[in-house]
Amino acid sequence: MKRKAVILVATALATVASASHAASSVLNVYNWSDYIAEDTIPNFQKQTGIKVRYDVYDSNEILQAKMLTGKSGYDIVVPTNQFLAKQIQAGIYQPIDKSKLSNYKELDPELLKLMTKFDPDNKYAVPYFWGVNTIGINTDKVTKALGGKLPEKQWDILFKKENVSKLKSCGVSVLDSPGEVFPMVLKYLGKDPASKNEADYKEAAALLKTIRPYITRFSSSGYINELAGGNLCLVYGYGGDLNIARVRAEEAKNKVKITPLVPKEGVAIWVDSMVIPKDAKNVDSAYKFIDYNMSAKVAAANANTVNYAPGSLAARKFIKKENLSNPSIFPTPQDIQHSFVMLPMDPKCSA
Repeated sequence: MKRKAVILVATALATVASASHAASSVLNVYNWSDYIAEDTIPNFQKQTGIKVRYDVYDSNEILQAKMLTGKSGYDIVVPTNQFLAKQIQAGIYQPIDKSKLSNYKELDPELLKLMTKFDPDNKYAVPYFWGVNTIGINTDKVTKALGGKLPEKQWDILFKKENVSKLKSCGVSVLDSPGEVFPMVLKYLGKDPASKNEADYKEAAALLKTIRPYITRFSSSGYINELAGGNLCLVYGYGGDLNIARVRAEEAKNKVKITPLVPKEGVAIWVDSMVIPKDAKNVDSAYKFIDYNMSAKVAAANANTVNYAPGSLAARKFIKKENLSNPSIFPTPQDIQHSFVMLPMDPKCSA
């Protein structure tokens, strides 16, 4: 009887081990929605034999909540820099072994230098895409509502009550993330976008209260189709998403003209990076996936699909020329000079 019990226990343990091995053979990726070319994952799976489970989110707050609880179950996640900085301090990611990334040498050195502001020595993060937070407009509707021309300071379209109040009827959307909104408001007010002064945030909040009645939607992803379809006329969003909306409207031939703006006063610059959680179960597969997405042609295919600038400098020779010359995708040095890199908000100010 005892021997039979031992055999049963051994069989059960073998079954569990087999199931565990099967589960760990799947690479678990958690990334932003609308953020990869359609054939990238199928091609990766075909080339490597690694099965990928790909889940999506649409805000850094959602990602951070999942990561800080521990045991997320993911092998790769893609946080934005100001959230990444806090997560690195929390000790939830593994240092990157660059010797396992053959395409690391093709990354943009200027971008890597910029990233040291939130990832010293580029220890934890591999840049996936970078871009800007800015405003996009339905050109005809906004121009008409504002009397035939845009204000000289384009951020006034959103942040001045007398302008945005005229746009409520055609739809106004703002990113559903305080961490994305407050730094831009602080910049608009002439404050430090990474201010640690509570009074600055109170001033920013006061401004936001004046325009709140005219904001019809808070969204970090759903605004794309609504802007493309003519159901929104002003969006504060991600530059690449605004360009996706522009392209979709052009393809639909619906007479909706979308213009992503890059105000001369500056925009918010961000970097989304691939990182490996400390509790990742499939680290070798994670490195293969990261390296695959850094290769020039794959990075370019992803970039041409989502209309963002990839971390790979080598990819630029395969990127659409119209995207390379579009400052809301690839900001000019002058644009960057007047802009700022988003850094973590002080917890006492963001509470």
